[in-house]
Amino acid sequence: MTLREKFGAAVRARREDLGFSQEQLAELAGMHRTYVGSIERGERNVSLENIVKLCEALQIKPSSLMGSLDEFVNL
Repeated sequence: MTLREKFGAAVRARREDLGFSQEQLAELAGMHRTYVGSIERGERNVSLENIVKLCEALQIKPSSLMGSLDEFVNL
């Protein structure tokens, strides 16, 4: 699984936990539904601004959402 796919899976899991559709999440985040879908499929390299918008809509801190990406950091 790529970094973008892992991030997209984390977004999808949180969205589903909240019971939101992609359309609802997109509206809350000020994005288009197809853009959210492409994030969830790992097709987008999401900007920091859009990560923050998604996190606000998903009611989660960016650090919590990004924690799922720790395996990609080689420290």
